[in-house]
Amino acid sequence: MTIEHTGQAGAAGALAPNRPAIAWAADHWPLLAFIACAVMLGVAHAFETFGKLAPCLLCLKQREVYWVTGAVALVTVVLTRTAWADKVRRPLILLIGLGFLYGAGVAAYHAGAEWKWWPGPAACAAGGAASADDLVAMLKGVKIAAPSCDKAVWIFLGLSMAGWNAVISLGLAIASFFAGVRKAA
Repeated sequence: MTIEHTGQAGAAGALAPNRPAIAWAADHWPLLAFIACAVMLGVAHAFETFGKLAPCLLCLKQREVYWVTGAVALVTVVLTRTAWADKVRRPLILLIGLGFLYGAGVAAYHAGAEWKWWPGPAACAAGGAASADDLVAMLKGVKIAAPSCDKAVWIFLGLSMAGWNAVISLGLAIASFFAGVRKAA
C-alpha cells in the first residue's frame, strides 16, 4: 500500500510541492507586505538605537510610508478573510503597491539629495546628530537641529540607507502590483 500526495495545500495553506513559491507569495501578499513593513521599520529603529544614527526629516518621511502601507496591508489581511474578500482584495493590494511605489520615490529623492544630484528640502539643511544631551535640552525647551538630509551616514555596496530603501521599496511595489493583477487561487 502506498500513500499518494495530491500536491494540494493543507488546511494551514502550506506550500504544495507542485505550486510555485511565487504563486504562494502572491496569494499571501497582504500578510507578506505587512511583515516587510514591520521588518523595514525594525531595521530603521535598530540603526537608530544600536547604530546611534539619528534620523533626518526625509528618513522619518520614509518611515511614515511604511507605517501607512503596513496599516493598509493589515486591514487587507483582515478584510480578505471576510465576505468582502473578492471585492476588496485587488484594490487594496494595488493600494499597497502604490504605497511602496511612493516610498521608493521618497527614498530615491533622499538618496539623490545625499549624492548632491538635487537639493534636499530646506528643513533638512541643519547638521549634526541628536545626542542624549540634546534630548535633555529639548525637554527644557531648547530647539535642537535635526540631522542633515544631504549627508549619507551609512553606505553599503555604494548605496546609502535611502538608496537601499529605494531599491527595496521598488521591489515591494513590483511584487504588490504582480499580486494585485494576478488571479487569486
